[in-house]
Amino acid sequence: MEEREDLKSILPYLPVVLRSSRLFWPSQVVEILKSLAVGPDRSRVLSGELLFAAISNLRHALSVSSEPFAPFAPQGYALFFDELMSKEKSKKWFEQVFPMLANLVLRFPSLLETHYQNADGFINRGGVVAKTGLCLLNSQEDGVVLLNQELVGALLGCSFFCLFPLATRGDKHLPTINFDHLFASLYGSHNQNQESKINCIIHYFERICANIPMGSVSFERKVLALGHRPLCISYPDAKFWGTSTVPLCQFEAHSSGLIEDQSKGALEVDFANKYLGGGALHRGCVQEEIRFMVNPELIAGMLFLPALADNESIEVVGAERYASSFRFSGDYVDKKEMDSLGRRKTRIIAIDALCCPGMRQYRMKSLIRETNKAFCGFIDQSKYHQYERLFLKNGLSENQHDQDGKDPDCTKRNSHGVNEANSPLVEAYGGEFVNRAMKDSQQKGCQSLVNEDNMGIATGNWGCGAFGGDPELKTIIQWLAASQALRPFVSYYTFGERALRNIDLVTEWILSHEWTVGDLWNMLVEYSSQLLNGETSVGFFTWLIPTLPSRDS
Repeated sequence: MEEREDLKSILPYLPVVLRSSRLFWPSQVVEILKSLAVGPDRSRVLSGELLFAAISNLRHALSVSSEPFAPFAPQGYALFFDELMSKEKSKKWFEQVFPMLANLVLRFPSLLETHYQNADGFINRGGVVAKTGLCLLNSQEDGVVLLNQELVGALLGCSFFCLFPLATRGDKHLPTINFDHLFASLYGSHNQNQESKINCIIHYFERICANIPMGSVSFERKVLALGHRPLCISYPDAKFWGTSTVPLCQFEAHSSGLIEDQSKGALEVDFANKYLGGGALHRGCVQEEIRFMVNPELIAGMLFLPALADNESIEVVGAERYASSFRFSGDYVDKKEMDSLGRRKTRIIAIDALCCPGMRQYRMKSLIRETNKAFCGFIDQSKYHQYERLFLKNGLSENQHDQDGKDPDCTKRNSHGVNEANSPLVEAYGGEFVNRAMKDSQQKGCQSLVNEDNMGIATGNWGCGAFGGDPELKTIIQWLAASQALRPFVSYYTFGERALRNIDLVTEWILSHEWTVGDLWNMLVEYSSQLLNGETSVGFFTWLIPTLPSRDS
């Protein structure tokens, strides 16, 4: 396998070895995995205690034994498989599931090699149009990694065996990826939430080992450029928001239900930690951690996606759902359709809110940060030129954008209406990528990373709850961002939040006045200023419509 920059970037964080252009396990690791793959008759692994011993042997063979396990990890593995799991289920796990998982991990190097062979030209087989190989998607570098579900399963199998090296992950601000902390947190103060999380993971392995899924999952880092960067959407300032003439999109509130149960094909918001996954593999159990257990393939992104900066978001497409709910109560068969890349049509947007912002959330800097964070998650990169013509002039004069009502770059457009000179996809992947992908989409009726349906946003109390944000403020901020991103609607799940009991009245009143993004932004800024100056003490909804009852009443 030829030397590749994408592989070179991620290799220090993988447990495999590259030698003579081949990826492989060290011979001692191969022998251990082969023994485990045969089953307990040979491996003698029939309990959580012996399972952990096998994990320790594998780590020693990989020379990562000097990196300590989480305290009480051995006890956690033993507690789950030997006490919390029924004897019948434990027997089935060690005799049937565990050997197949070991075999999947054994094949990890060959799966990875095949992945890199197919990582170029994933839209057009006739030529190289984009690189989507597994790599470190560094901060401030937008890019996409496309993995098939079998490889994702092997990656998570490595996490289960705690095989990923840890020494350099902190230097790159990468989150936890091995499962030892997850199991360790189960021991001592037995927590029902931790048991539920592990049950979801175990069920995922049972499903994929019985029937390897054949689809794909993509992970994209999206970036709003700081300062001027040609052909990229820039990080907007207060003037941008205050002068926007984009109309507000439709807004519908739901007092019950879950974001992941929405049926309108909307982008689903993950109330993320800046470290993707947050405490999913530790003790955390809020919205993001729960979502990562219901859709375990999301965990794979924790391997190669460093912490988010203020101008970044992550979009994951195709992560399959395996559990009906976090309180694992049975199998869930995901019936979402697949696109041309084999991804289920589930789009999850990870955006991290300010943590415990207190009164500073009303300051201009925080208002801009939160609105831009949501905007970064909600934008559709393929609509760059549409954004540019409507509101992202990036310092160009009016004449440069519109001359006598005509597009000044019309001669540069290809036959599909894509302005090759201004599209960020040209910068990221090259003009040929856009031409080929659009042609493929038009001729074959298929979907690609370039084209996205006109999807709305499914969200809720982002940055509230444990993060301490103002629910009314965060509602308006997400509405502004979705509207500016040209999303057709916001489907908002209030989760019974008392402060939002009048949300229907407020949004209907605002829409009846035909406000623009700029109008609503300016009202939010005025309210925040008065609150900071002690001129008001009521919530935004009551401040805006005084006839409403106070949120504290």
